[in-house]
Amino acid sequence: MSYHDLPDEALNLTGFMDAPTAIMVTSNRTILRVNTEIELLFGWNRVDLEGQTTRLLYPSSIDFEKIGSRWSRWLQNRPRYEDERFMQRKNGEIIWVRARARTLSPGDPFQLMVWTFEHLKDRVPSSSALTPKEREVARHIVNGHTSKEIGQTMGISPRTVDVHRASIMRKLGVHNAAELVTRMIIAS
Repeated sequence: MSYHDLPDEALNLTGFMDAPTAIMVTSNRTILRVNTEIELLFGWNRVDLEGQTTRLLYPSSIDFEKIGSRWSRWLQNRPRYEDERFMQRKNGEIIWVRARARTLSPGDPFQLMVWTFEHLKDRVPSSSALTPKEREVARHIVNGHTSKEIGQTMGISPRTVDVHRASIMRKLGVHNAAELVTRMIIAS
């Protein structure tokens, strides 16, 4: 059987499930449906995600609330929304993604929405002033790795990691690692 022989409903389902981009359908911030790319991006099985609140995919409750408030204000006047933010994989790894949304219910924007997500591997918030090495170090820092662990992963000395960390902190205007992580996660 070829795709031309499939009924429209089956073709629509195949188009959604096998799309080459991560797609999620939500209602009031509860996950209704996800495709295969969502499973690959976040590390959760479809069965474990569907029916759950999207809070599961955020590094913190504060981040979840802050971004939800921002969406709500934006969607009151526009049907589409886009931003870049940190989200969290099942294994706890924090990743930087571009999120795009479209409400299918303009009168009540969160009632029914379609989302796409793109993993932005080489970017962090306010990263325009950071070098590529600093961006890589920042990704490891936000995931809780020590200078020694970062150095081993990147093939550089822990001292070099510390130099990059200090430069990142100076450029982003923070005074310690906790502020750095908070700035990187909450600022998104």
